[in-house]
Amino acid sequence: MKLADRIANELMHAVSHLSGDVLDRIRWAQKTETSEASRAVLDAIAKNLELADAHSLPMCQDTGMFLVFVDVGKTCPLGLAAIENAILEGCALAVSKAYYRRSVVEEPVYERTNTQTNLPPVIWWQPVEGSSLTIQILLKGFGSENCCQVRMLNPTCGEEGVIEAVKSIVLSAGGKPCPPIFLGVGLGGSMDRAAYLSKRALLRPVDQHHQDARYAALEEKILAAVQETEIGSGGLGGVITALGAAVEQEPTHIAGLPLAVSINCWADRKAKVVWEGEDA
Repeated sequence: MKLADRIANELMHAVSHLSGDVLDRIRWAQKTETSEASRAVLDAIAKNLELADAHSLPMCQDTGMFLVFVDVGKTCPLGLAAIENAILEGCALAVSKAYYRRSVVEEPVYERTNTQTNLPPVIWWQPVEGSSLTIQILLKGFGSENCCQVRMLNPTCGEEGVIEAVKSIVLSAGGKPCPPIFLGVGLGGSMDRAAYLSKRALLRPVDQHHQDARYAALEEKILAAVQETEIGSGGLGGVITALGAAVEQEPTHIAGLPLAVSINCWADRKAKVVWEGEDA
């Protein structure tokens, strides 16, 4: 199967079906939540997902913007132009075949004319060792995207400062990003790299912690702090505000500690294609 067709198939699946790790967290929240109002929201989400899965219909009216992460092997035989063309073709094919809402405008300030294709996607390129190719795509709705933030923290603020900053960002978002939410936290690099890392963190399976024990513990502490906000599902109050928190980090300057938080709603939709020499 052509690479473009594989991408399209994964995107058509992702818009109406959540992965098992995400479904498990929603079920966990249903069992754990003590607020009757928030539990009703979770039950409605579960019913919505059941119907979306049964009828292959989008689980949310905001089918998102395509955020594409391309990890391309340094000896991959596919050229960047061929990979990009496959991504564009695959995205366009998915939009034409599935019930994707047209949600992309040509420019941000003036006419804001709808492209009618959901293109172009946002694409990040990352060279990696080897000859294979991995394409991961977030279907990112903007109810949650509009609540994402970057903060340049004091370099001496430490773990406590990071946790408080994330908690503050979640508090300012309140019920707007359709909680329960998933959090991607980017630390280090520069302002823009922290934002990239926070998006990259959302790609990780919910049950997979950071490889560094310190940052794995930080993820748990962030999650606990966010639950203390008691925003709850739908913003109606409760003990479960977030379903997961993932941290990605990289080196930074001695004078800074860039922090970015990307918020995803419960509709944590992801597609993944690994190419290892098949038809392009």
